[in-house]
Formats: sequence, structure tokens, C-alpha cells
Amino acid sequence: MDLLEYQVKEWFGKIGIPVLPSQRIDHPTDLKRLKIRYPIVLKSQVQGGEREKAGGVRIVETTIDAIAAAQNIFNLPIWGQFPEVLLAESKYDAQEEFYLAVVLDTALCRPVLLGCTEANIDWETAGEKFQHVVVEQEFSPFYARRLALKMGLRGTLMQSVSNIVEKLYQLFIQKDLDLVEINPLGVNSMGQVMALNGKIRVNERAINRHPEIADMAAKMVGRRHGNQKKNDFLGSWDSLEMPGKIGILGNGKGSIFTTLDAVVYAGGKPGKCVNLRHSFMSDIKATTFSDRLISSLKNLTEDPSIQVILINFLGTIPQVNKLPEIMGNFLQLDRSEITFQVSTTNGKKSQNQVNLPHLVLRLVGSQFNDVREYLATFKNTNQSLIVVENLDEAVKEAVSLVKLPGNKKRNR
Repeated sequence: MDLLEYQVKEWFGKIGIPVLPSQRIDHPTDLKRLKIRYPIVLKSQVQGGEREKAGGVRIVETTIDAIAAAQNIFNLPIWGQFPEVLLAESKYDAQEEFYLAVVLDTALCRPVLLGCTEANIDWETAGEKFQHVVVEQEFSPFYARRLALKMGLRGTLMQSVSNIVEKLYQLFIQKDLDLVEINPLGVNSMGQVMALNGKIRVNERAINRHPEIADMAAKMVGRRHGNQKKNDFLGSWDSLEMPGKIGILGNGKGSIFTTLDAVVYAGGKPGKCVNLRHSFMSDIKATTFSDRLISSLKNLTEDPSIQVILINFLGTIPQVNKLPEIMGNFLQLDRSEITFQVSTTNGKKSQNQVNLPHLVLRLVGSQFNDVREYLATFKNTNQSLIVVENLDEAVKEAVSLVKLPGNKKRNR
């Protein structure tokens, strides 16, 4: 469950993370009783990204302009969702902007501290830019200072950032979170830091342990269900069912949605999309990244509608040393051992041999060098394998493979 920004800022303020003076706006007329000074920033409170590009963030100088802007924002859908609340916040002049987060790595079963000297980026799609520190034992300020130093910070700024990282970790543990991030953390000309925007994702399995969060979740149910749009899947999800022929596997929500959009833009039709980063809600015991990759490849292979499996891995993945073996085993599968059932005209089931789907891998990051070298040995003997680093090229190959005449027989 993802919180709205105004809720995130309330939690930040209570635990001691610096936030700007702000006020919740339930109706444009609330701005007549605004308690903070102009200029202010009005922000749409929806569970979707890219608010600013969509017009959901406005800077205003007067009450008249604020009321007019609020009326527009309340009537502006973002990812199909209209805001029920706006946040009015003081304007802040940041000279630098950083990214900070604490995230639960389900493969390691440990919290990880993330930091980057760039802001407004997604930790799931820009892994190589991030510094990270795994909290392997009981937390101490050492972990926070280590992250700040790895980010290249020194002096007073290093201390300020490490203090905030400590508070993020406290909040992470107290509330049973999957993710808490500040994006961006603004630094003004005097070196003061301020959480300008944030995100909190509560572990859905832990909601009932916190009455306050359970109450918040109950109020959000109406907004999160009954609408088959992307915003339904912005929280903790593991798969998305679509009727197309290209199955998509990724190591994060960001990589999945980026790949899905690219396939549609290229004229292709996505099929089942699976996020391998987190354990599946259906898992009854702990699983590793490799476990989820193997089971997902098997499920997509046994799905008669899937003709191409498109894998998009970028940044880092757990157990990367096992990837060559997993891919090699898949490429050497005996087609005669894999069957699927189809209904005949008289209603009876019959067994049909599966033509293994083509495999297109987009691997980005130095950690995949050995994997690429290993898979190159299969290229001359297996026409079903394509390995590239460019996403557009990978998508183009996947879409073209679906259109091959020989693939039509898979949909008998």
C-alpha cells in the first residue's frame, strides 16, 4: 500500500525529518484560510508518478491564482485518478537535490540503504547510479554514515544526510515498511536539507498489526479497486495479466512498466508481465530471485498464447551467478517433455506439444558480462535466443518474432 504525499510528510515530521510548512486542501475555498506564506506549491495527491508533467503541480503567488489552480488540479486525472486532496506547501529554493531510501530486499531478506546525488529517478530502473549499504546486523549510525560517505558527501552535509538516513530507517522498522524514500532531498545555499517529496510503501502483510495504517487502508480501498489501469498496480504486485503474445519478466516495477509501454509503442501486444524483485503473494514459503525466475519461465513456456519471452534486467539482480545455468537449462529443454492442454470441439481435452517461445534478453550492467559471454555460445546453435543491451532493439526483436509465420501454430 502506497501512501499519499501529505500522509508521508506527516510521518516524516513526527519522526524528525525536516519538511516544509504545508496544509491539506480538501476544497479550493480552503485556500482562503491558508496559514502559510506565498509563494506556494500546489500538488495533486494521487498514487501515480509524473504529476508535474501532467500539470498536477503548480507554483502560485496569490490567493486568486491559487484558487484557480486548485480548481484545475482537482479536475485533472492522472493515470485515470482524480485527487480528493491537494497539498499546499511553501516554495523551497534548492541548490542541490539528492535521493535517499530504505528498501526491503526480499532476496537478501535484509533492509538496504540507497543514496544518489541525482534526484527524480526510480531506484528500480537506475540501479547503477545508486550507492547502497546492506544492513547486515543490528542497525547503528555507522551504516548511515557509510552511505553518506559512499555518496561523496563530507563535513556538515555528510552529518545532516546521515542523520536523515537514520530517521528513515527508524520509520522503516517502526511501521513495517517495504520502502521509504525521499526524492528529492533538497539542499539550499546555506547547506540546510529538506525532504521535498517522499514515498512510503507499507508491507501489505503487516497492515493489520498497525491500527492507524489499517484505518488508512480502509479509506483507500475505494480508490484502489474497480479500475483496471496502471494505478491499480502501483503498490506491491507480482504480475499483470494481459492478452498478448509477449511475456515480460523484469527485476522491478519500473523495468516492467517501461518494457510494457515500449512493446505497445512498437506495435506489439504484451502478455503476462511478472515482477521478479519481490516474493509473490501466492508464495507459501520463502523464495529466491532464482526460484521466481525458474517458475516464471516454466509458466510462460506452458502458456500456449506466449510466443516470445522478453526479459529486461538492468542494474543489479541477486544470485547473478546462477543466471547462466538457468538460461542454459531453459534453452536446452526437451520440447517433447512440455505439453499443454487444449479443448477440442467436443469439449474433451487433448495434449499438444509446445514449441518453446523465443527468448529475448536485455541485460544492462557490468555484472552481466559473464552471462552475456556464456549465452553467446548458444547463439550459433539456437535461433530462439537474442541478447542485447538496448531496450528499443530488444522490443523490436520481440515484436518481429511474434509476426513470424511459424509462430501461428502455437495458438492452436
